[in-house]
Amino acid sequence: MPALPTTDSNPLLVAAIAAQIAQSPQQRISFAEFMDRVLYHPQHGYYATNQVNIGAQGDFFTSPHLGSDFGELLAVQFAQMWELLDRPQPFTLLEMGAGQGLLVQDMIRYLHRHEHDCFEAIDYLIIERSPALISEQQRRLAPLMRSWQPRWSTWEEVPSESIVGCCFSNELVDAFPVHQIIVRDGQLQEIYVTWAENQFREEIGELSTPKLSTYFDLVGVDLASHPDSYRTEVNLAALDWLQTVSDRLRRGYLLTIDYGYPADRYYAPFRREGTLQCYYQHQHHSDPYILVGRQDLTAHVDFTALQRQGEKCGLRSIGFTQQGLFLMALGLGDRINALSDPTATSSIAELLHRREVLHSLINPMGLGNFGVLVQSKGLSAEQQERSLRGLTY
Repeated sequence: MPALPTTDSNPLLVAAIAAQIAQSPQQRISFAEFMDRVLYHPQHGYYATNQVNIGAQGDFFTSPHLGSDFGELLAVQFAQMWELLDRPQPFTLLEMGAGQGLLVQDMIRYLHRHEHDCFEAIDYLIIERSPALISEQQRRLAPLMRSWQPRWSTWEEVPSESIVGCCFSNELVDAFPVHQIIVRDGQLQEIYVTWAENQFREEIGELSTPKLSTYFDLVGVDLASHPDSYRTEVNLAALDWLQTVSDRLRRGYLLTIDYGYPADRYYAPFRREGTLQCYYQHQHHSDPYILVGRQDLTAHVDFTALQRQGEKCGLRSIGFTQQGLFLMALGLGDRINALSDPTATSSIAELLHRREVLHSLINPMGLGNFGVLVQSKGLSAEQQERSLRGLTY
């Protein structure tokens, strides 16, 4: 792997975080506060500026960057959800973290062509923290917006129990700020970030909130019994997010797609360095204190926490599966088989490329191993009995 630059941080962001540390009690902040500033500082954070680089030439790519199939197959699932909910008018699709707008573009085009009644019922709502990404989404969707109008909103502008439809996200929860926890002498302690000698340094101290202890009660893990110096993450922001989504959802579904594990795998003793990763120009490493504001920071998702916290918030878990199985159940296998059609007019090179793209979506060593969690709220007993197509493979 080529050497990463070590000094190419955003100096304005570094200065802002250093000032925050200096003004904080004990001149330190939690890693969650550091990660939030790095990614979401309103002027200088990675997601707040045009530093966001997504796609083949950027820092990372997501399933929608591999073509329209991912969005089109999700549209198949949303059309069935609309039917199962007895065709509500409107049918709200709330996308949380819409990236560059590729997913909504592919889904809406598919529904307009193949599920027009569903398309006519859709009220499309986007919640996005990044001003730079909102601008990119609006630019990309401008041709569609001549006859169809999505809405951009904040959670504060969405009334409680106002949504009948589906709230969904693709690779959102992994970008929530996480606390970093370390085991010392059979006790849980927390990693803090300080500023000394013109650089960020780590310091170990007591837990910043008792919620970090109760988190492990929630997921059923005795982390204190793990080896000394065992280090991992806790995503308290995901628990708050679930409460927010559940509060706004009156009747329908929550669909979460992301990379991660159930708690027993996430906090397995052998995973002693945790899952935090930094992405810069398709290289990944584990040093969040370089390239500050220039690189993405992520941590895997604990799906057990999402399921159990969801139940506490009134969300019922319908199913958890892998992205590969989910997409195959929605018809990806048919698309792969169609590439063997002897009457196809595409060249061999085009067919091979398309086959490679489709297989990438279900590759068990990559995107295909992403988790897909479906939760529901407010469904009747009859609606709960009806199976979602994506969960029937």
